[in-house]
Amino acid sequence: MRRSRFLRLGAGLAFGATLPLSTLAQPSQPTRMNTRPIPATGEALPVIGCGTWIGFDVAPDSAEYRRLPGVLDALFAAGGKVLDSSPMYGRSEAVTGDLLAAAKQRDQAFLATKVWTSGREAGIAQMEQSFARLRTERIDLMQVHNLVDWRTHLTTLRGWKEQKRVRYVGITHYTASAYAEVEAVLRAEKLDFLQINYSMDDCAAEQRLLPLAAERGVAVIVNMPFGGGGLLRKLRDQPLPGWAAGIGCTSWAQVLLKFVLSHPAVTCTIPGTSRPEHMADNAAAGSGPVPDAAFWRRHAASVPV
Repeated sequence: MRRSRFLRLGAGLAFGATLPLSTLAQPSQPTRMNTRPIPATGEALPVIGCGTWIGFDVAPDSAEYRRLPGVLDALFAAGGKVLDSSPMYGRSEAVTGDLLAAAKQRDQAFLATKVWTSGREAGIAQMEQSFARLRTERIDLMQVHNLVDWRTHLTTLRGWKEQKRVRYVGITHYTASAYAEVEAVLRAEKLDFLQINYSMDDCAAEQRLLPLAAERGVAVIVNMPFGGGGLLRKLRDQPLPGWAAGIGCTSWAQVLLKFVLSHPAVTCTIPGTSRPEHMADNAAAGSGPVPDAAFWRRHAASVPV
């Protein structure tokens, strides 16, 4: 079943064949991260970011916390910008804000977070808390998490966008059972971003959501590019195929991220990590060539998903 989803990739990619692809790095800077335009504005967004779920939910006096400045350094050094968080991620928003403030790196980050509650006043209170935790006067992207009370929060966020408190507005989800509702909201509302799950072993989003996002001019942030971590764990002990080097990949993580970026509707993906070496490895997938659908069809048999 999973293999069949992988092999259907061609249909989803063919839809977007004429969409703008990555802005490739100049030859003089071969490792600089590729960017793709945010459809609403044309702003260039680096294609690899960092999710903060679990990895940034750590105590300030812990060994895990002391590793996190290196994660941000690795992201920014590679040309990445996107840091995605949420009030439901425990300490992650506050940790992200503290780290950026301590290193004076706020201007290097594209900060994305979410509202995840019901009711206008509760939503406003939660979002105000996010501003405080992230230590910022403006959030780049505020998303309605898992569509919870989305009508109420989108009304608030449109006002905040006019006031320039937030730059972009979007919605998120992470499971195929919600795709029908996600599709309905995409068709009914003017949005800047959709955040959705997509990976080599779960390609359902390419059937309707990714083409629709492209049609509607909505940027796409992909969460769970490693299938929630299970796919990467499954592949970790498998030998890397010889063809990986030809697309600039030296790890399975990079192969999986290149797969996600192969869909032209995808603007950015946000693998989560709390280790600098993993962030550097992930970021490397954002530079160099991006294969097309035919490439993945040819090599499907050598990826045991």
